Amino acid sequence: MAKNLPPPGNHLRSLSRCSWAEGDPLLRVYHDDEWGVPERDSRRLWKTLMLEGFQAGLSWTIILRKREAFRKAFKNFDPKKIAHFDKKDVARLLEDPGIVRSRATIEATIAGARIYLAMQAAGEDFSTFVWRFAGGRPIQNTGDVPAKSPLSEELSKVLKSRGFKFVGPVIVYAWMQAIGIVNDHAVDCFRRGQVQEMEGPKTGPRALRR
Repeated sequence: MAKNLPPPGNHLRSLSRCSWAEGDPLLRVYHDDEWGVPERDSRRLWKTLMLEGFQAGLSWTIILRKREAFRKAFKNFDPKKIAHFDKKDVARLLEDPGIVRSRATIEATIAGARIYLAMQAAGEDFSTFVWRFAGGRPIQNTGDVPAKSPLSEELSKVLKSRGFKFVGPVIVYAWMQAIGIVNDHAVDCFRRGQVQEMEGPKTGPRALRR
């Protein structure tokens, strides 16, 4: 559950939220509990990036509804297990109605697991690798929410150079929002300040203005 939330109850529905989280209860819970919370765990960062790839061309609500099926199909998103997937596993996944059955994205996830492990074997921590692009701490966006940013374009380029697929600048920006590299909660959203407090600025607010 999200930190510092009021006790559960119907009054949560009346809180001011980001507009995209209004209406759908599943999106509302995701917004209130997860979206924008700074994530530092390497494996979780990688898992979220892989799921963002599956979301390409679809709504995030679809991915949320299928997350448990994805978890089971991809062995709890354990890179060591996924890296050993073969043609039989690809065929199995293509027959699984619980996930998004895209051969290209399935194969990209398997390749992504191998890249993740190669980085790890070389002594490169994925979390450190990712967060260094933001200077090690969340960016507090005070401008309009874009589809992509110069930072997502830079990170996309580097991820592609490592061999990752489905990591265009738009997908990467959505991932940056989800994992808290950028705090894009609306100014009047009740979660904005809560998320900001989870990893506060060291010398003053850091903002990304456009």
